[in-house]
Amino acid sequence: MGILSSLNRAQKEAVGLLQIGTFLEYFDLMLYVHMAVLLNDLFFPKTDPKTGSLLTAFAFCSTYLLRPFGALFFGYIGDHLGRKATVIMTTMIMAMSCIIMATLPTYAQIGITAAWLVTVCRVAQGLSSMGEILGAGIYMTEITKPPARYPAVGLIGCASRLGTVAALGIAMLVTSEGFNWRNGFWIGAAIAVVGSVARTRLRETPEFVDMKRRMRRAFEDVKEMNPEKAEKLRALQETLKREKVAWKTMLAYFVISAGTAVSLYFNYFYCGGLLKEMGFTPGEIIQQNFIISMFELAGMILTVYLSYWIYPLKILKFKALLYLPFLILFPFLLSNSPTPSIIFLMQALGVMIGLTGIPADAILFAHFPVFKRFTYVSFIYAISRSLMAVVTSFGLVLLTDFFGSWGLYFILIPFTISFLWGVYHYERLEHRTTRSFFWNLFQWRSGFNKSFTREIYRS
Repeated sequence: MGILSSLNRAQKEAVGLLQIGTFLEYFDLMLYVHMAVLLNDLFFPKTDPKTGSLLTAFAFCSTYLLRPFGALFFGYIGDHLGRKATVIMTTMIMAMSCIIMATLPTYAQIGITAAWLVTVCRVAQGLSSMGEILGAGIYMTEITKPPARYPAVGLIGCASRLGTVAALGIAMLVTSEGFNWRNGFWIGAAIAVVGSVARTRLRETPEFVDMKRRMRRAFEDVKEMNPEKAEKLRALQETLKREKVAWKTMLAYFVISAGTAVSLYFNYFYCGGLLKEMGFTPGEIIQQNFIISMFELAGMILTVYLSYWIYPLKILKFKALLYLPFLILFPFLLSNSPTPSIIFLMQALGVMIGLTGIPADAILFAHFPVFKRFTYVSFIYAISRSLMAVVTSFGLVLLTDFFGSWGLYFILIPFTISFLWGVYHYERLEHRTTRSFFWNLFQWRSGFNKSFTREIYRS
């Protein structure tokens, strides 16, 4: 890929290994998520349609609820043992959970125990996937420089979406061709083990190694009780104390991550529920989601490619501003006898121009201090996904039940505006704007009217 031609051999190898691992991780993670319309009937008791919607929401939330604890665990490992150790561990956890799910008896065989066991596996997969994609993204951020850094990190996100496409492909085979769903989890377990072994070839990032070296030398100096060197240690400790992140930066990263979670649930699960109400079978819903995932992957590859020439934050702002008018229009379309074609249009627009931090993730990560980066990023990311999973999944069920389609406004519009504010805050950190938030919303044109080759990046 020409946009990565400036990377050396080791960096290109890291890009390949991390993409493969992330693809495998998200294939395993999303396999159950997108077969929930089928597997919920196998692992949970039969229910009425409304309770079924809540069970779907529960299956979605179980992936995210305990992620903050995983963030603290993997954040500690990532910031103390290293980025490499984290991405290897997360892949192994995913492999083990897939093996359990591939052999798990159904509700008809062991009753409610099946529901509890599958939920535990979903939680384990959610924990490992969080450490996986963030560990890979942080790793690439620390070993590359702009502008190649942006597509290099963005390709990690593309790999996760490719994993989603593959998972939907397997789900489609299960529902339409009679493919045994257990074999899908066996495939996921096997390739996750292969990914773990392959990642042992990675080297630790230079930024992390340098910080660990400085800390080790400082503690050795204390043991020697050298006054001059002890003073250097105090200076280093003072530097680390000053490496604090402003609450606005944490909030900005939170709302950008939250926007991604909102878009995921709305595009695939809420719209999938609408199709189910129209009489679509689980197989037909999975088939449509598979097509939608192809649109999402194509749109993401395009934005990642453009991020080499167009500043990534401008891409995020442009897409969100373009999506906002469609969000305002959606309740009108849904309240007037919606058709499957309308739902397909909503999904396609949502996945192509909806809310996502890609391809600007490298910029978001870089504004957290190196020695605390994994902990900060993973914890905020986990909190946003956990909270938004509950708010979006259960909130949309309850709000649309009470207000009809107009209930979408209570979630989609506020989070889109919050997402835009988060992008604006990072633009200020990058010294890309000095204007107010509302005036800055209309500033995106200047970035797109310039020639690609004249766009200036700031490291």
